[in-house]
Amino acid sequence: MTTAQRVHPIGVRLLPVAACALVVVLLGVGVATGWAPQLRLDDAVSRALYAGDDRSRTVSVVLEVLTAPGLSAFRFLVFLPVVVLLLRARRWVAAAWVTVSVVGVGVANSGLKELVGRVRPGFAEGGAQVDSLSFPSGHSAGIACLVTTALVLAWPGLSRAGRRWWTLAGVAAVVVVGSTRMLLGVHYLSDVVAGWAFGVGWTLLVVGVARGVRWTTA
Repeated sequence: MTTAQRVHPIGVRLLPVAACALVVVLLGVGVATGWAPQLRLDDAVSRALYAGDDRSRTVSVVLEVLTAPGLSAFRFLVFLPVVVLLLRARRWVAAAWVTVSVVGVGVANSGLKELVGRVRPGFAEGGAQVDSLSFPSGHSAGIACLVTTALVLAWPGLSRAGRRWWTLAGVAAVVVVGSTRMLLGVHYLSDVVAGWAFGVGWTLLVVGVARGVRWTTA
């Protein structure tokens, strides 16, 4: 039988999670209550960044390609072989938290969307063509989860310079995917920022709980 025993407090590990949760909650409350300054900023940014209803087919294809890493299917394709390797190496806890992280983020994000109930931007060739809700952005949460999961896994084996450069590359990927959501007219700024915060916070929560517990066989 497998049992779990706490070996040390995990509160310090979860401080970044609390910070991310605060961002999501504050932005979500702003949306739900119709806080005017936030909604005005969202509207101004979305109008400024939207690629337009008359954008070329080439532009649309490029944006769809750039936004693809935020899809659940993309995360699954990236991390399925990773989980298999972890299982073959008998790294059970790592395989478990990676699976919960990359699969659970989409489910949890969908629940938040239903809770807040925000409608997508009304652009004819943007949000108006999407039936699902807007806050937080699932693509933004997905890419933030993907990058955070990859960095946590790779971190012990990276040099100081490697950590710096891979972190910068990860941040760039997160920003690109989030930006495409607004360029495509399917999300507001606060959707994207909340998605980033949720993706990072969710992943760190899962990692923090997994690493804050010692798994033993009894």
